[in-house]
Amino acid sequence: MAKRNVVWTKTADIQFAGILEYWVKRNKSNAYSKKLVRLVSERTEQIANNPYICKPSDFADTRIASLKNFSIYYKVTDIQIIISAFWDNRQDPKRLLEILQN
Repeated sequence: MAKRNVVWTKTADIQFAGILEYWVKRNKSNAYSKKLVRLVSERTEQIANNPYICKPSDFADTRIASLKNFSIYYKVTDIQIIISAFWDNRQDPKRLLEILQN
């Protein structure tokens, strides 16, 4: 099976950028954000190479990859991985439900 391209939805991209900005402001340093970018990059590479490595979620055709306090929600197609949400698990789960249903 060939490696799939990873595509971020606008929503997931905004969520990820917001989380990175939050940690830069909170820590007054970008060290943690850089570490998080590296971890996310490594995980998305794993998913691209083996898309069914992570467990299915409760949402239709959506899988979930855990990454410490964060989760990556994605869908698998024949040619790409579509990341639909990047979620901080410490947030209100009702907001996630709204995002994934849209």
